[in-house]
Amino acid sequence: MDRNTAIGLSLIFIIFLGWMYTMQPSQEEIDRMKHEKDMRDSLAQLAEQKALSAPEITSQNDSFSNESEPTNLGSFAESVNQDTVLTHIETDLYAFTFSNVGAGPVEVFLKDYKRWDDEPVQLIRDTVRSAYSLGFISTENYEIETSKIVFTPRSSVQNIDVNGTDTYTLEYELPVKTGKLVYAYTFFGNEYRIKLDIRFEGIASYISSRKVDFAFIGGLNTTEKYRSIEAKESSADLYAGDEHEKLLMTEAGKKDLSASGKIDWVSTKSKFFTQVIKPADMTDAALLTAEVVGDISKETVHTYHTASLTLPIPDTNTLSFDMYLGPVRLTSLSEFSDSTDELVNVGYSWMRFFSVPLVKFLIIPFFEFLGAWIGNYGIVIILFGIVIKLVLYPFTKKSFESAAAMRQLNPEMQAIREKYNDNPQKQQEAILKLYKTAGVNPLGGCLPNLLQMPILVTLWMYFQNSILIRQKSFLWASDLSAPDVILNLPFSIPFIGDHIAGFVILMAVSMIVQMQTSGQTQSNPQMKFMPYMMPIVLFVFFNNVASGLSLYYFVYNVVSIAQQMLINKNIDHDKLMKSIEGTGKQKNGGKTKKAK
Repeated sequence: MDRNTAIGLSLIFIIFLGWMYTMQPSQEEIDRMKHEKDMRDSLAQLAEQKALSAPEITSQNDSFSNESEPTNLGSFAESVNQDTVLTHIETDLYAFTFSNVGAGPVEVFLKDYKRWDDEPVQLIRDTVRSAYSLGFISTENYEIETSKIVFTPRSSVQNIDVNGTDTYTLEYELPVKTGKLVYAYTFFGNEYRIKLDIRFEGIASYISSRKVDFAFIGGLNTTEKYRSIEAKESSADLYAGDEHEKLLMTEAGKKDLSASGKIDWVSTKSKFFTQVIKPADMTDAALLTAEVVGDISKETVHTYHTASLTLPIPDTNTLSFDMYLGPVRLTSLSEFSDSTDELVNVGYSWMRFFSVPLVKFLIIPFFEFLGAWIGNYGIVIILFGIVIKLVLYPFTKKSFESAAAMRQLNPEMQAIREKYNDNPQKQQEAILKLYKTAGVNPLGGCLPNLLQMPILVTLWMYFQNSILIRQKSFLWASDLSAPDVILNLPFSIPFIGDHIAGFVILMAVSMIVQMQTSGQTQSNPQMKFMPYMMPIVLFVFFNNVASGLSLYYFVYNVVSIAQQMLINKNIDHDKLMKSIEGTGKQKNGGKTKKAK
């Protein structure tokens, strides 16, 4: 490993330590976490009750079993309608099926998206009752879950079309003694949004403490071919106090996450699709649950997430929610709410000030424009890789020139080390003098690379989860958002899996060629293998990621090789050697030993 690389790695390590120090929680945050733990403990019983009412994950498919309907709910069991009534609603973006059992959606199809097997994306899992439920304790001490109650539709129309800027409101009601519980869903023809108003007409006094829980209990369907990859990106999320909190499972088990106070929104998401509940009223708390059944690295894994809000019934006796059901797409989520774009993974939270504008104003417009014009997103990725390398060329040029100069100085540096082998201080002084005389900055090679890191990290995080390249094919890759498997193995290799991807091999080979072109060689025979370690490590990491990302880095490396050859050709080696030789003459009284 040369000195330049060692300095660069040391700087990265120092930055990492500094980041770890600055990110450690303050005393205020520790107190807040303790408060949330107390809240979690107090909500534990409620979570168990919700788990009992939630559908169970089966080992065969994504359908759920349903518990028997309640037989005695006191005043909340007075519905005059006991028949199941299904209402079909189509907008420009959705195909809904709503049921009066629970007064909510039982099917949600997204018209613009397909599953990996070319079937339409059905967002919520199969169920015979509403995927949303209102829960509370009645003053008669009954535990009420509206997903189990049969409501009465206020309209007999069962097939409805909503197009363009049109809207339509679907209402259900449940008689409660002298009052009613009313659900009113408003649909928008060309928006990934539903508005829900829950009206407590003369019945708020029948609800204990005037507090309710509103939850999504339906679960999201699997839509991608590689279930294990999708499971690792599935989560339940909430946003409160300008902070995004994520409940992400990495192994089998069950966990929950709670927060108290004002909650901006809660959601559950898979890799590419999500549902979000955004309350218009004040909230008391939120509770997220996540469950993974089976080995998360296997294709037989199952995941299940729920999200709920605890709210007081306001003086208006109406609770209002905006709900998003659709793709994890930055522009769509930004239109829905200012903060829901946090669900799009564009990098670490402390980098979002940089990564969000980069994705929103450069990457997405570039891909959408050229994608519509060219029609092949593999070619778009190639062009994007070339453009990024051209934009970063000033940094690349400085880095390559500095690396070339350092290689030229290696013989002189080695001579200094041998001369002052027993005096490290004089050795360091002589090396620094050599740098100054030759006009070489030892940090010139790593600092430009560090300046490129925010861009590279953003691309690394975003490309793995970008719906822009989902199901886009190129050459042998049928889906640029998934691994481009060219060889299925009869066994599984730790960290690599049971397959070999194609573009990742090209990426690894291009890295080796780039190292050879840049002259990164080891004089120590025992260290000859070091230049090959990074390609091997990246092959392990990239073998299971989106093939579009491997394609991008392959193009990035190929253009880097071309730039390296061009820069090497234009470096004035004679001028640099004269500076070095002049330095040697000064040290040796006018005589210098010519470096071989």
